[in-house]
Amino acid sequence: MTGPDATTGPEEVARAFQAERPRLLRLAYATTGSWSDAEDCVQDAWLRLRTQDPASIRNLAAWLTTTVGRLALDVLGSARVRRERYVGTWLPEPVVTPPGAASPVATAATSTVAADPADRVTLDEEVSMALLVVLERLSPAQRVAFVLHDVFGLPFEEVGDVVGRSPAAVRQLAARARKDVEAGRPRRRATRAEQQQVVEAFVAACVGQDLPALLGLLDPDVVLRGDGGGKVRTLRRTIHGAEPAGRVLLTYLRKPPETLRVVDVNGTPGLLVRDVSGVLTVMSFTVATGRITALDIVRNPDKLGAVPQDLLDAGGA
Repeated sequence: MTGPDATTGPEEVARAFQAERPRLLRLAYATTGSWSDAEDCVQDAWLRLRTQDPASIRNLAAWLTTTVGRLALDVLGSARVRRERYVGTWLPEPVVTPPGAASPVATAATSTVAADPADRVTLDEEVSMALLVVLERLSPAQRVAFVLHDVFGLPFEEVGDVVGRSPAAVRQLAARARKDVEAGRPRRRATRAEQQQVVEAFVAACVGQDLPALLGLLDPDVVLRGDGGGKVRTLRRTIHGAEPAGRVLLTYLRKPPETLRVVDVNGTPGLLVRDVSGVLTVMSFTVATGRITALDIVRNPDKLGAVPQDLLDAGGA
């Protein structure tokens, strides 16, 4: 390798890779919607790097970004087939951390290129569950173009190397993706303090089986989605509207759970629940203007294996 990123020996290459690894994980996670797939992509990139002649890589960060981007694009292609056979609603894999802890999915300071602001959507500081749900509507090429350019600031020329398109074609892909993302996001995202207040009020209403209080927290057009992957019981279909959603939520939390904690889900306040049979649930909230506009419930155990054990050991809310 040459230039400011130059490294020569295997130890220097390993150190340089480890420095890039958190950014690469965020990139792969935003692209695939799966933390386990993201880890696999980054590990595969490391294995490929180990077989490369260091002198052939001029810029390690750019090489790794391109490699991980291509691997994530391959994952998206195969994932589409798997998700067509998926039992029930497919939701992204949540990343759960203690309240206020540094989020591994934070996108702040990940962009290394000063892209034209007109070509980028204004994003939150985290790859939120709400954003990931919207990204599921995009084609694989659109999603990769959007994530690499809008979220991580890569120029269209470099994104084109990943998706195999011309810079002009990539610009169009990103523009169409940006339009869909902006249309699917709430016009005003709640602040962290606002979301924390709503989540805590939600817990109080559910624990107290107070339907009027719960309905006051739910947007009239709230969307309630559940993902059990066919392995545990959850919603059989998406529920729309405050009244039906509220009654389902009160039924679900009628029996006191073993664990009910406010945690961070993709960097914003959410809930971690473990019932008396040991089944885990992660609830992710989208809050706008003081009300819950969407609630995503992930119960598929395959997507909750990375929940920190200390959060479960900590007990109640």
